[in-house]
Amino acid sequence: MSSTGFDPVEFLADAVRIDSTAEAVTEMREFLVDTLASHGIDATVDDAGNTIASKGTGSPHVVLNTHIDTVPPHVPYERDDEAGVLRGRGSCDAKGPLAALLSAFLATDPDEGTLTLAITPDEEVLSTGAAALDVDGDCYIVGEPTGLDVCNAAKGRFQGTITLSGVSAHAAEPESGANAISAVEQVLATLRTFDAERDPHPTLGAATLTPTTIEGGAATNQIPADCRLVVDRRTIPPETADGFRESLERALREAIPADVGVTFALTDRETPFLEAFATDEADPLVQTLASAATDASGGSGGAVRPFTAATEASYFAPAPTVVFGPGSLADDEGAVAHSEREYVPIAEVRAAARALEATLGELLG
Repeated sequence: MSSTGFDPVEFLADAVRIDSTAEAVTEMREFLVDTLASHGIDATVDDAGNTIASKGTGSPHVVLNTHIDTVPPHVPYERDDEAGVLRGRGSCDAKGPLAALLSAFLATDPDEGTLTLAITPDEEVLSTGAAALDVDGDCYIVGEPTGLDVCNAAKGRFQGTITLSGVSAHAAEPESGANAISAVEQVLATLRTFDAERDPHPTLGAATLTPTTIEGGAATNQIPADCRLVVDRRTIPPETADGFRESLERALREAIPADVGVTFALTDRETPFLEAFATDEADPLVQTLASAATDASGGSGGAVRPFTAATEASYFAPAPTVVFGPGSLADDEGAVAHSEREYVPIAEVRAAARALEATLGELLG
């Protein structure tokens, strides 16, 4: 429990009991706003559903961000003191990080600069909250389950569809048509070699480009006039969504026979794709939080490494941005976040809160 009387673990226990899957975030948001009000903090909820509260004025402006939505289905709350964990949907992704961020926010009164808590409602689907968020921070700490490590970079994720267009004909006369499916051979070769001349990122490694689904043709005795492949792109800086689209379509056109048409379109979405980001390991935000996390965890956390999933942190770059929090996306037994066995270690929630409070004390005086 912090000096404010706020207990992040008790808050988390209440929060995990609240179903905030899909669009059902209203009750969780009201719980957050009420909790802030009980500690004398007036929060606002903007038109995109973001919950925002601030302390102090001027620079530097530190923003604490995470999300209140979870993936379905809701998994009931359970506290296992013998194992030292809280279980249930959202316990690690990302109500555990939220509890730690909220504890540090309440405990910090900036001597100089501004501290903002900005909690988004739609991270698991389209990130409509983060896309609309306008808080103009100098640096950002984004709460996600990192096992108390400080993640200073993450790959982005794009998705799109390659469409091949041929000419249908009777399968007995293949030369009279243009076989769209036959051109998949050149498509797959292009995907395999697409990054051959690109240097890997020093932190994130190489980008990946993976075909994930395919469909085409209309009848078993007909030359197929169309074929569609969906590809998953895990990107590294400085690639942008538009740049990727243009370069892949160009490479495909160069590789595919002239009698087959080809286009590549990114999947339609109402918000920007989550692009890759990377903050210099030497940045004061990274170093300060890494040192605090090492101290708070007794040395089990505090490593500086990439985050392994796409995250809304990309919306805040190029300002210095890190991802940090209690819990893990997966453990030795398999998936933790988004799984039926989702849990967070209680000790990590408290350690994360201490590390964040110490970091804010250094950054804001």
